[in-house]
Amino acid sequence: MKEIMMAIRSTFVLWLLTAILYPAVILLIAQTAFPYQANGSLITNTQGEIIGSELIGQTFTSQEYFWSRPSTVNYSEGDDAYPGGLSGASNLAPTNEELITRVKKQADFLRNADVEPTADLVYASGSGLDPHITIEAARAQIERVARARNLDDERVETLIFQSVDRRFLGIFGEPGVNVLKLNLALDGLI
Repeated sequence: MKEIMMAIRSTFVLWLLTAILYPAVILLIAQTAFPYQANGSLITNTQGEIIGSELIGQTFTSQEYFWSRPSTVNYSEGDDAYPGGLSGASNLAPTNEELITRVKKQADFLRNADVEPTADLVYASGSGLDPHITIEAARAQIERVARARNLDDERVETLIFQSVDRRFLGIFGEPGVNVLKLNLALDGLI
């Protein structure tokens, strides 16, 4: 009985440390040192309304905006097939007919819009939530966006390079363009 009581006390103490104290300390540190990141890196408009997050991709369909990566999940609207808030890939093999058909359809759509298909404009990301496209994918869309907005190609290209997120600490990851931030720059909101 003594060993059972010691096991119960040990379990309770470990539960208290790992389920209550540790998360509370991490929350306190995050809210104190990194409140913007800890609260979702939310972007607001000039009226203070939340319009998105730097961390979650959004779908843009207008010719006046840069298009994001395709996603296999509909993370912004919930329905029975794809409840909102989920992330994930399709898990289809490269030889799967459904994936091949979807990729060909996306590539044809891009070509019809005078956009040279790039890998990240054709294939979905692993999480389905990636907010970035490559610089190459953004540059492939310059002519389309400039034409739709009656802007000079060079002005749009300048906005792209102003919106590039560089490598973390100069060595981790690849440079990419946050599509929401780029589209907001086009609208003159940031």
